[in-house]
Amino acid sequence: MLIDHVTLRTADLEATRRFLEDLLGLTTGSRPDFGFPGYWLYSGGEPVVHLIPGGGAAVGRNAETIDHVGFRLEGYDAYRRKLDTAAIPYSTMDLPDLGERRLFVRTPGGILLELVFREGEAVN
Repeated sequence: MLIDHVTLRTADLEATRRFLEDLLGLTTGSRPDFGFPGYWLYSGGEPVVHLIPGGGAAVGRNAETIDHVGFRLEGYDAYRRKLDTAAIPYSTMDLPDLGERRLFVRTPGGILLELVFREGEAVN
């Protein structure tokens, strides 16, 4: 099984679209006419992120909700440079036992994204 897509509800469709296009290289593509605004953002010809309007209300940490979305990427150092150049705040997590490094960033509306880079050998 694979996850087909994730839908992000955001108060600022345009800023979130630009952020995801600029940071992740996603491209805006074809979207059915649902009768309300939104975007489908594509990677490799597949619509992996759907953006729809939301009220922008904060969700408490105790609420039953999705906490974050993770994307597996390549080029950890290049992404760090991109974030530094754009002055986008982020935090890091290295998991050598998994052979992974992670960057955590937030969209303009505050949605947490986890950028996962599997570039090393797992330590057993």
